[in-house]
Amino acid sequence: MVILFGVLVLSVGLVRLVFMAGSAGAAPPVKEDALTGITQNWDKNLTGTARFTVLSNFGGAAVRDNNTGLVWEQEPDATALLTWVPAAFSCVDKTVGGTRGWRLPSVVELNSVLDGSPGAVAPFVPTSIFSGVKSNAYWSATTHAQDSNVAWFVNTVFGGLGSSTKDQPNYVWCVRGPMNTHSY
Repeated sequence: MVILFGVLVLSVGLVRLVFMAGSAGAAPPVKEDALTGITQNWDKNLTGTARFTVLSNFGGAAVRDNNTGLVWEQEPDATALLTWVPAAFSCVDKTVGGTRGWRLPSVVELNSVLDGSPGAVAPFVPTSIFSGVKSNAYWSATTHAQDSNVAWFVNTVFGGLGSSTKDQPNYVWCVRGPMNTHSY
C-alpha cells in the first residue's frame, strides 16, 4: 500500500492537508467536476450582453464572465480601502449571494474584466452589469516577480495595470473560480 501525504497551499494563509492511500497499481480517484456545464477557457471574445450573466442563484449579487467562466462580485465593497494581506483575507472571509469561497483575483483575471474597446471610459467595466466599481486601484493576488513586498493592481481610472507596496491601501474585488496559479 502506498500512502501519500502533503500540504497544498491554496491561497494566502490557507493550507489544506492532503492524504491519499491506495495500492501502488491503483488508478487515481476520479474527481467530481464542480464546473460541469461551465466552459472554463480563455478562447472566447464575447462582447455586449453576451459577455456577462447576472446569476440569479446568487440573488443577483454575482456575475459570470462568459469569456472566462469566472464569477465576480456584482458590487465590490466601495467603502473598504485595504492593504494587500487584509484584502486577500477579506475575500476568503466574504459571503456573496449566500455563498462563501471567494478569493483575490490574479492580475491577469482582474485585467480581463476591463473593457478595452475604443471609447470605453472609467471605470472601464459595464456599469449596466456591475455597480459600485470605483474609478481607482483594485488589488490582485499577484506579487511582483522582482520584489515580494510589491503586488500588482488594476487601475480603473485609466484602465491599466500598476504595482505598489503591499502596505498601501487599495480597493478589493473578489472572484470565484479555479485558481490560476500560473497567473500569480
